Amino acid sequence: MAADDVDVIVEQWRRERAGMRPEPMAVFGRIYRLARLVGDGQEKVYAGWGISRGEFDVLAALRRSGDPYTLAPKALSASLMLTSGGMTGRLDRLERAGLIRRSPDPEDRRGLRVTLTDTGRRLVEEAADAGLEVQRRLLDALPPADQERLADLLRALLAAAETGR
Repeated sequence: MAADDVDVIVEQWRRERAGMRPEPMAVFGRIYRLARLVGDGQEKVYAGWGISRGEFDVLAALRRSGDPYTLAPKALSASLMLTSGGMTGRLDRLERAGLIRRSPDPEDRRGLRVTLTDTGRRLVEEAADAGLEVQRRLLDALPPADQERLADLLRALLAAAETGR
């Protein structure tokens, strides 16, 4: 396989600092670049539906939660690893667009519930299909067995990062 920009960076570090072990850059440099390229592609796809990737994430979390597609803002924030301030801005925009509605939590007078509207459900389902197609086209560069192996390796790496190993 041909060398890429990450190989060049790793080799530059090897040349400049003989004692340094830059091998992790070969993995994480590619993960970072891939995440950015795919993220940018997803952003372009979702823009066709008038939403950002972050707004898609909110709608998708609600859709994945199952009928009645309702969650507390705190649960949404936790699911998306967002601060409450970051979540509020997204919810404001989505509510103005008619994709979600906020209502009092019937079980907690101080709380709110966020519910996906029918329009929001249709939009997120269409956008999810289009976003998956972008990802699928990229993954098609690998045979199915390699796709599964890559998913397994990334799962193990993510688990190690989350536990602080």
